[in-house]
Amino acid sequence: MRILIAEDDQVLADGLTRSLRASHYAVDQVADGAAADSALQTSEFDMLILDLGLPRLSGFEVLRRLRSRGSLLPVLILTAADNVEDKVRGLDLGADDYMAKPFELAELEARVRALTRRGMGGASSMIRHGPLSVDLSGRVVMLDDRVVDLSARELALLEVLLQRAGRLVSKDQLVDHLCVWGEEVSTNAIEVYIHRLRKKIEVGPVHIATVRGLGYCLEKIPGNPQQTA
Repeated sequence: MRILIAEDDQVLADGLTRSLRASHYAVDQVADGAAADSALQTSEFDMLILDLGLPRLSGFEVLRRLRSRGSLLPVLILTAADNVEDKVRGLDLGADDYMAKPFELAELEARVRALTRRGMGGASSMIRHGPLSVDLSGRVVMLDDRVVDLSARELALLEVLLQRAGRLVSKDQLVDHLCVWGEEVSTNAIEVYIHRLRKKIEVGPVHIATVRGLGYCLEKIPGNPQQTA
């Protein structure tokens, strides 16, 4: 899961980045609206945390441009606590949620998890794929009745594939969703992670198919309930 933070308060941005990376998210940050708009057009992200009071280009304009391009990227806006108008305007422009400053990091992480679940098609923290279940809140993977020990990178890879179950995901897309700017991860490394993941989760109907030369697909299981309570 890759998140872009657009926040000009460097202390806050650094704190958010450290907290989210400790929870195994890949996080990039920018300090102005123009940089945010450029990043959103050139890189793949799974979520945007957007301060509305950005320099060079306001958060409102970043959001307006994002939605005008047809993007459904989940957006969590950050607003001043007493500015109801900004909250309303941000939501009307297409934001999915908001938080008023100051806020607790634990609450922000909970909202990030909620938006992640919503982006995966449901409101529950538990996703099932045949005998495989993934608790997004506790970051626990179960296969039938046993816990599967996955590395942070393997779990992140599984989440991307689950989000797109039944659809092809290229190696380059996987790199984009797993890695922050400046991090060197080759497509050969993706092959290694896929190999390790297969050895741990491929039981019964759970299968990651290779489309040679194109990428990978977590095959859909007929009648599988993706989300459970």
